Amino acid sequence: MYFKSTLETLNFELETHFMNYTQISFKLNPDNQENREILVALLSDLSFESFDETEELVMGYIPGETVDLEQIGEITASLPFSVQTENEMIPDQNWNEVWEKNYFKPLLIGNRCLVRAPFHTEFEPAEFELVIEPKMAFGTGNHETTTLVAEQILNMDLSGKTVLDMGCGTGILGMLASLKGAKSVTAIDIDTWSFESTVENARLNNIFNLEAKLGDASLLGDETYEIIFANIHKNVIINDLPVYESVLQSGGKIYLSGFYTHDMPDVKAKAESLGLRETGFQEKNNWVVYSFEKP
Repeated sequence: MYFKSTLETLNFELETHFMNYTQISFKLNPDNQENREILVALLSDLSFESFDETEELVMGYIPGETVDLEQIGEITASLPFSVQTENEMIPDQNWNEVWEKNYFKPLLIGNRCLVRAPFHTEFEPAEFELVIEPKMAFGTGNHETTTLVAEQILNMDLSGKTVLDMGCGTGILGMLASLKGAKSVTAIDIDTWSFESTVENARLNNIFNLEAKLGDASLLGDETYEIIFANIHKNVIINDLPVYESVLQSGGKIYLSGFYTHDMPDVKAKAESLGLRETGFQEKNNWVVYSFEKP
């Protein structure tokens, strides 16, 4: 089976192969979320495997120690805002310890779903529980967009539904959909760390109806889905929405997140141009999950 063979391959690679990474730090001026999203979207076409951020910086990680700084410089120089860069080599390390030091604490979503790491030993039980092996992948549940979509899932009846999770990160949304009764889940991410994390976390949570794939919307086309979650950057969503619509079954719903409330008119215009009907939204700290239905 696909899931078993993928796990065996990843286990072999993780146990036998270690690699140093180059961390590129970017300081933006002006520094705001929209500029950060533009920067990450452009850099994603290069060799970056993952991105992280602090209040002051955006950090990108490239495997190995040879980095094409000239190519990165050409991209940052083309932006309508200034970007200062610094790079340093970091060795492969125990990401559990890194995340533990950064205060990855157990998180309760919607008072019903507990998200925790394997090293957490003190926590209150909840109706649903997801154990996340922390790595360099977006999606521990702390970000507003992940929480917003997860809260939507908690209020859904997904019994027997086919689900697509685009931009799956660590697999939280797809795994929660499985726990809520989904018949099958396809989880896709363009980020290698995210793909590997989703595969590992699905196994860790004994979820066997989730198929993780490495790639983007170009992987879609052969199957259709009753429910789609897309928690990605606004520009990616608008670009790929025609593909999502084409694989969404009639009567199916799509939940879009990863953007701000002020981006909603652009997203709505694109969705309605494809015949999708707005069904509601929920916002938190100016982030939003926006839902549409296919007639």
